[in-house]
Amino acid sequence: MNVKKKGRLFNVVITVFIVLAAIMFILPTVLTIANSFMTSNEISANYGAMFGNMNGSESTFISKNVNLKFIPDKVTVAQYKAVLIQNSDYLMKFWNSVLLTVPITLFQLMLAVVTSYGFSRYPGKIKSMIFFAYIILMLMPAQVTLVPNYLVADKFNMLETSEKLVFKGAAKPLNVFCMMWARRAVILPSIFSPFSIFLLTKVMRRIPSSYVEAAKLDGAGEIQIMTKIYLPLCKSALVSIGMLVFIDYWNMVEQPLILMKNTSMHPLSVFLSQINTGDVGLAFAVGVVYMIPTILMFLYGEDYLVEGITYSGGIKG
Repeated sequence: MNVKKKGRLFNVVITVFIVLAAIMFILPTVLTIANSFMTSNEISANYGAMFGNMNGSESTFISKNVNLKFIPDKVTVAQYKAVLIQNSDYLMKFWNSVLLTVPITLFQLMLAVVTSYGFSRYPGKIKSMIFFAYIILMLMPAQVTLVPNYLVADKFNMLETSEKLVFKGAAKPLNVFCMMWARRAVILPSIFSPFSIFLLTKVMRRIPSSYVEAAKLDGAGEIQIMTKIYLPLCKSALVSIGMLVFIDYWNMVEQPLILMKNTSMHPLSVFLSQINTGDVGLAFAVGVVYMIPTILMFLYGEDYLVEGITYSGGIKG
């Protein structure tokens, strides 16, 4: 009986801890959304000690308590009107984030599928050494590779980028390609990130070899084995890896800041730090708009994310 009571007490403590941790985790998001509907005067009254007078001057030392409010005294959508309608700069920066993140995610997954299939189907000493090198590269933070990437991009004249290659009246796919090509200094190094290859290889290696042998008996070739067996079994893993890659590069700051001299092509993640020097209310509104893609992606792919993480290969029971 004592053991049961101790077990229940332990479960209660763990549950309370998890609930408190979840609340602390979600509080910044709720606070950002709530403050995005506040007026500038209310934000100044609540956070004036933190942001100074919010007229472009330097932030002052916090000499009094900051008032964290989750319910606005007066609800307003003026910030969203300014962000979405009155000022097109924010939407352009949002579009810049899409032009950087979507190609990186898609091409990185495509490269990961082909490379991981080779690692899993044809193991060997040389490929094991290459795969080990991938692990070493994955452990290195992105900041470490910024200098080599900068030197290579400068050598191939990829730093001086512009969107003058966009043709008026041309087909939209051509113009989209030109806009992505103008951002190649950031996109190309990111495509070859070892993160996706490492995770997808681990997943593909768990697929039973009996599936491949059965497919070969039916006359299937390598392309059919990859597309008809490996890809369907790795669907959840591909979605979860794609979500993680998208979120990672959606929030990148250092790469475009260092590798792109044309500031008009910087993504919204870089631009957010500049908004804080002006109207903080706009910063909250832009922050909410900036969170929408990742939140929608998580809501859509939550099941795939959990299944991809817990995937163990083979047929489910």
